[in-house]
Amino acid sequence: MRTDLNNLGDLSDAELHADKPALIAVQGDGDAVTLSFAALDRAARRIASMLAGHDLARGARVALLGANSASYVAAYLGIMRAGLVAVPVNIRLPGAVQAFILNDSNASLAFADAENRAAVPDEIPLLALDDTALDQDAAPDMPAVRPRPGEGAMVLYTSGSTGRPKGVLLSHDGQLWAVRTRAATLTDAASQRHLAAAPLYHMNALFATKLALATHGTMVLLPRFTARGYIAAIARWRCTALTSVPTMMARVVKESALLATTDVSSVRRVTMGSAPQTQGLWDKVRAAFPGARLICGYGTTEHGPATFGPHPEGKPTPDLSLGVVLPGNGVRFTGGANKDEGVLEVRCPAVMNLYLNLPERTQQVIREGFYVTGDVMHRDADGFVFFVGRADDMFVCSGENVFPGEVEQLLERHPLVHQASVVPVPDEERGQIPVAFVVPRAGKAPNEAMLKRFVLENALPVMHPRRVFFRSELPLTGTNKIDRAALMREARDSLAC
Repeated sequence: MRTDLNNLGDLSDAELHADKPALIAVQGDGDAVTLSFAALDRAARRIASMLAGHDLARGARVALLGANSASYVAAYLGIMRAGLVAVPVNIRLPGAVQAFILNDSNASLAFADAENRAAVPDEIPLLALDDTALDQDAAPDMPAVRPRPGEGAMVLYTSGSTGRPKGVLLSHDGQLWAVRTRAATLTDAASQRHLAAAPLYHMNALFATKLALATHGTMVLLPRFTARGYIAAIARWRCTALTSVPTMMARVVKESALLATTDVSSVRRVTMGSAPQTQGLWDKVRAAFPGARLICGYGTTEHGPATFGPHPEGKPTPDLSLGVVLPGNGVRFTGGANKDEGVLEVRCPAVMNLYLNLPERTQQVIREGFYVTGDVMHRDADGFVFFVGRADDMFVCSGENVFPGEVEQLLERHPLVHQASVVPVPDEERGQIPVAFVVPRAGKAPNEAMLKRFVLENALPVMHPRRVFFRSELPLTGTNKIDRAALMREARDSLAC
């Protein structure tokens, strides 16, 4: 990894690794655009030079609207090299919400692919997100702008599942610190072939791409996620490191017949992050990829994914643990029974600058330099940290605190259950009650009474789901997380009948 990094858009040593594949971007038709480190560097320089010709003020925001592609990555890097701020936009949000993001971020210009150009209003200059910048052998000799300390590099918008999304302003130096910190936990980084199918407007795949480029590995990027396409890509490109969210892996392991006939032996690391995980899912993933080490990734948009990692003494990380606190992070737990449990608060260089246009909300979540994550955790005697649940997901049933994740983990221990999601529903007598949505294992048929009894036999009575609904799949948001808001609406409507 380069030691002279200062601009987040200029991560790789293009001369040292000129001909090595940096990016293999699979297209919708199955063909792939392969860019060497030198070619990606040329494309990013061409885009930065083109942007310089638009006479934008330093720090102006430039939106990105498109599916995962080589041109998306090149534009993202080029924007930041030019001293501008990249704003990836979730293209699966309703049009009105996309319009809000463009307005809230004060976008001066936008890149969009053919399918998303209509979302850009006429008053914002539009540039095509296509392969034009990728097809040329020459590029202007334009060095990347050197950012000032704390200067903004990008704005990522939160999912907005409970209201309007919030724009998170992240700095060059903070995100580069996160890349360096995470890279220090890897071995043989330059030999890795990473696979990502999550959208690039989300921290999960975007950070994984930057990590691959900075460590001179190769990123295999899919335009969208399907379980069968993901498995095929592992075999075709001999991927060694998988980046995913748990719902993606839950769908992958359901393809047991395809996995049995596909060579996935190249996989050495599987990282699942951005959402809670269960032991049941871990056991299935471990069986599907027996040669791989499983990692429970953790990070928020607001403070990045470089807070936890392997134990410095080499102690094995327990299943479902996030790891121990990495150097450079200050961590405290608040509101719990002791100093090793409660809501996680983190102070590190990667903490966001602010929420755009929301000074009061920014002050609420950053206290004394610590970002208040809202995630309830506990730390064991060896320093390993475990996720318990979201403080705002917790609900009270008959006077007892219930974390949906704990009920989900228990349900997924049942031999007939593949996946579960638990949501609260208002109840006049108990305050709120748990309701479960369950995906059975292939060929299995659990019933509601059986699963209620299983929870009652293994947990506090308040935790047992008062209703269990069975589904072939759980609904997902645009970032491939379980759409809990949709499940809550469905549960309330069903119980109201």
